[in-house]
Amino acid sequence: MTDLLSPTEWQAVALSLRVAFWATLISLPLGIWVAWLLARRDFPGKQVLNGLVHLPLILPPVVTGYLLLLTFGRRGYVGQFLDQWFGIVLAFRWTGAVLAAAVMAFPLMVRAIRLAFEAVDPKLEQAAGTLGASPVWVFVTVTLPLILPGVLAGAVLAFAKAMGEFGATITFVSNIPGETQTLPSAIYAFIQVPGGDAQAFRLVIVSIIVAMGALIASEWIARRVARRIGGLG
Repeated sequence: MTDLLSPTEWQAVALSLRVAFWATLISLPLGIWVAWLLARRDFPGKQVLNGLVHLPLILPPVVTGYLLLLTFGRRGYVGQFLDQWFGIVLAFRWTGAVLAAAVMAFPLMVRAIRLAFEAVDPKLEQAAGTLGASPVWVFVTVTLPLILPGVLAGAVLAFAKAMGEFGATITFVSNIPGETQTLPSAIYAFIQVPGGDAQAFRLVIVSIIVAMGALIASEWIARRVARRIGGLG
């Protein structure tokens, strides 16, 4: 890979992989919890929560990035708190790119995991509960193994989305080479300068390979979860 790409291109690919990895890993526990709430619980405001979760899918990414800047920027309410109390600065840092990517990928992750929850027969969990298992133990030993392929599918989709995130990221953390210049923003930068077409094209190929790999993996995992749950039904 290092022979095929220039140091600048490789830097953008490596940063994108790091951002996508952390965005997926950090948002996964929250994604499982939110998917469980939406699939298994009825509560006031459920539709509002569902709308908020999926809002990044329909909002212009630039709007999402601007809202992140207002909230987590150094002058934002949350950003000021994080900076003053913990010394954490997100705006114009690669960690901010992680936050932007996580927000944009979160709806895809929740949707995949929610479908996995809804495909599990509640009678299996009820049967475990009647044997004296606590709700937490039932979730760990019965529910989680059944939804695990769905969790993996959601994580793969979220990773791919995080790799390709552009609008919210460039609005929130700008396009700083070596710090916040991910693969999409590097492509954007290359096509803005004369002679950058070849570099942009190489990164486009990398993007297509990653996206296709993620889609194939997601479909394969989805078929496995369907067979697994169908076999238990």
